[in-house]
Amino acid sequence: MRKSLFLSAAVLSAVIGAASAQDTTMSFFVTSAGSGNGANLGGLEGADALCQKLAEAAGVTGPKTWRAYLSTSEVNAKDRIGAGPWFNAKGEKIADDVASLHSDANNLTKQTALDEKGNVINGRGDTPNKHDILTGSMPDGTKSADQTCGDWTLSGADGAAMVGHSDRTGLDDSAAAKSWNSSHASRGGCGQEALKGTGGDGLFYCFAAE
Repeated sequence: MRKSLFLSAAVLSAVIGAASAQDTTMSFFVTSAGSGNGANLGGLEGADALCQKLAEAAGVTGPKTWRAYLSTSEVNAKDRIGAGPWFNAKGEKIADDVASLHSDANNLTKQTALDEKGNVINGRGDTPNKHDILTGSMPDGTKSADQTCGDWTLSGADGAAMVGHSDRTGLDDSAAAKSWNSSHASRGGCGQEALKGTGGDGLFYCFAAE
C-alpha cells in the first residue's frame, strides 16, 4: 500500500513538474521588415500573415497563432495577443500577461525588443533609426482614434499612425518618449518615406496569441 502511494505521489509530482515547465520558445518579436508599402499592411489580416511568415522563416513552426499588436477603429491591440507570458528570440521574458505588458513591470528595452532573428532593432543614435513601431494604440493598449492609417490600409499622404519606441528612448525624458507602444503620431501621412522621416520603417510587434 505504501509503495503504491509512493509511486502515485511520484507520478503526480512528475506531472505537475511537466505542467509547470514554461515554454520559452519565441512568442514575441519586432518584425525585421514591414510591408514595404508604408502603413498599408493589408489590414489586420495582412499584418497577422506577415507575423506568421516571419516566425516560420525564423524556424518557429510550432502550434502558435501569431497576431500583430495593432489597434484599429474597432479593435484594441491588447485584446488580440492572448494571455501571455511572452518570450523573445533569446528566451528572455517580455511580460507575464496583458496587465504587466502595459505596466512598468514589462521587460521591453532596446536589448530585449528583438526581431524574429534575435537582432536588436536600430534605435535613436543608430543609422538608420527604426525605433518607431506601428501600434495605433494608447499606452493601455486600446485604440488611438484616427491614428491607424485607415486601419492599416493607407500608404499615401493622408492619415497618421500612432507609434511606440522599441528602444524606449526619445527626444526627452517624458513618459511618451519612453513608451514602447504610444509615443507619437507619424507625420506626413502613412507612406514609407513619411514613416522613415520620424525614425521608422513600417515595423510592428508580433505576439503569439496561442
